[in-house]
Amino acid sequence: MRLREFARAGHWPTLACAFLYFDLSFMLWMLLGALGVFIAQEFGLSPSQKGLLVAVPVLSGAVLRLVMGVASDRWGARRVGMAGMLLTALPLVWGGWAMSRFVEGLGVGALLGVAGASFAVALPLASRWYPPRYQGLAMGIAGAGNSGTVLAALFAPRLAEHIGWHGVFQLALVPLLLVFCCFTLFARDNPGQAGHRTAYRQLLRESDLWRLNLFYTITFGGFVGLASFLPIFFCDQYGCSRVAAGTWAAACVFAGSFLRPFGGSLADRFGGVRVLRVLYIVVIALVMALANLPAFPHALTLLVLTTGSLGMGNGAVFQLVGQRFHREVGATGIVGACGGVGGFLLPSSLGLLKEVGGSYGLGFVAFAVAATGAAVALAIAQREWQQTWGGLRTEAAPG
Repeated sequence: MRLREFARAGHWPTLACAFLYFDLSFMLWMLLGALGVFIAQEFGLSPSQKGLLVAVPVLSGAVLRLVMGVASDRWGARRVGMAGMLLTALPLVWGGWAMSRFVEGLGVGALLGVAGASFAVALPLASRWYPPRYQGLAMGIAGAGNSGTVLAALFAPRLAEHIGWHGVFQLALVPLLLVFCCFTLFARDNPGQAGHRTAYRQLLRESDLWRLNLFYTITFGGFVGLASFLPIFFCDQYGCSRVAAGTWAAACVFAGSFLRPFGGSLADRFGGVRVLRVLYIVVIALVMALANLPAFPHALTLLVLTTGSLGMGNGAVFQLVGQRFHREVGATGIVGACGGVGGFLLPSSLGLLKEVGGSYGLGFVAFAVAATGAAVALAIAQREWQQTWGGLRTEAAPG
């Protein structure tokens, strides 16, 4: 495939804007997690409060994905994306100049969920410009914006050391303004897709959708939950400096982001069910080893492998979503929202069980138990899917 042909097939300025919007939004979505150590130390937060602080943006983003998805269908992704960036400026102003208590931090986190909901805007905005033969590449380019999580973990702590965590919120307004201007000037809705509507009510009646929701709650929920909580975990458990904790967290997040397309590719070749089953077993083993809280070098290795496996699992789940709901585009938004719920539960559980039981190991055990339940549900679903999906295959790529 020639890049010139790809550029002619759609609207590359919109695709570029979708990437920039998604990348910036994911960076801002994870900002509280990246700065969590600084805020927790200043406010004197307990372990459960730390977990809740970094988990609220994830939950809010999950809920708002559905809201913004419906709004994009009704008013157009471009308008909703512009409104989303304007709303995202509110928590940045609040965090940069006025946030001084834990409760206010929860409010800032809830509003940052608007940035996390960009998934429901950026991907359809780009997707609707490209024909089926270029959907994979177009979605790969737009979806690469989840690298914003790495940027937040890597740079926010370093900036906070010099200008304070309030200053990081203030500085984040600069790239937000730049991306907003680019988005406003160059992004366009595909006029041929005007009036598109997603039948969410009908989709929610599908039992297979809820199974896929469960699977993504474990894979994406585990990935984004760890991404938001790891800086706090590295500081509390291993005494890492605030900057070093962000660096190690960025390494773990990078593994999950980088390996997601590889998981999807393996699922295309060997079948999403088979790949996801193996990955669940690997994740359960890794997380149970983490529950013993080994020495830091071993823990870091285990966490990189865990986030990498979860990232591959994300790709495998969406290969199954594409097979089962290849015509119902709204299914991706619902599955993505449920993944965000998992991202709320994991850091919340890690913090709460640390406070109650005195060890982060209990939270990892709880996550391993949840992953085991998902693996059992996958095995049950596989038997039914082999009979009910007709020509669709669960153990090989679609023919």
